[in-house]
Amino acid sequence: MTTVLIEANNLSRYYDGHCAVDNISFSLAKGEVLGFLGPNGAGKTTTMQMLCGNLAPSTGEIHINGFDLLDQPKQAKQCLGYLPDTPPLYKELTVNEYLTYCGQLHGLSLKQTQQAIELTENRCGLTQVADRLITNLSKGFQQRVGIAQAIIHNPEIIILDEPTVGLDPIQIREIRALIKELGRDHGIILSTHILSEVQESCSHVQIIKQGKLIFKETIAGLNQRMNTGSLQVKTRSAINLNLFTDINNINTIESLANNTYLFKHDINNNPAGIIAEIIVASNTELLELTPIQQSMEEIFISLTTNKESR
Repeated sequence: MTTVLIEANNLSRYYDGHCAVDNISFSLAKGEVLGFLGPNGAGKTTTMQMLCGNLAPSTGEIHINGFDLLDQPKQAKQCLGYLPDTPPLYKELTVNEYLTYCGQLHGLSLKQTQQAIELTENRCGLTQVADRLITNLSKGFQQRVGIAQAIIHNPEIIILDEPTVGLDPIQIREIRALIKELGRDHGIILSTHILSEVQESCSHVQIIKQGKLIFKETIAGLNQRMNTGSLQVKTRSAINLNLFTDINNINTIESLANNTYLFKHDINNNPAGIIAEIIVASNTELLELTPIQQSMEEIFISLTTNKESR
């Protein structure tokens, strides 16, 4: 049975009459990594601050692991770990000192804190820098310390706001691997501007625009949406297009340059196999048969822009 960790119902937040978040609802289950996307100013950070209890919603309700965040804030927040876009680090402390402080803030005993630090530093790759001052660590290691403080108390839910911003490609890969590992045993919300990060790290994705939730889908569903229903075919010599007239799921065939053709077909019925068979049977050498996909960037732009905003 799926364990629902977050239920957000009809959340709205107003600032001096401006609606930053407009009546959004969603849920998060254990084992899910939810990618939370949107252009700047869309309401992502405001939503996450409401989920963490740092900001009260103007309307709506939030249940964290079954606890009402407004009526039972202490119990609800014990289930949460949060990394804001700027990690809340005390840089004059060593990694061990800082994580000890964080463990005590979460009510862990000294023995529990020491056990949690050992486990967390192993998970976050911090063992080798445990006795170093945070101020002397690289940006990547400081980001790891930020994640470590969010998971030191082993919360059911982890909320990460731009966890890989400013990191180099190797550091980004390491943080993504850590997020995927954490996603096996926790529920994670990941806010990011890096679209490839969502595809690589997340199981679900949702997009917010001008405070409204405009897209919710699994990554599998997103990949299906990326399928444009087109195949690019290239052959050694010209092919007789009449050979394909009896294939019902081929809608159109466009002849391009250099013996290249664009087959448009029903998205749910890919004719790649039969196209290849017909070409080979006609004694024409098949050089290329490539599905044409819409990129996630193209989907994001089409959902979050309109004629008025351009």
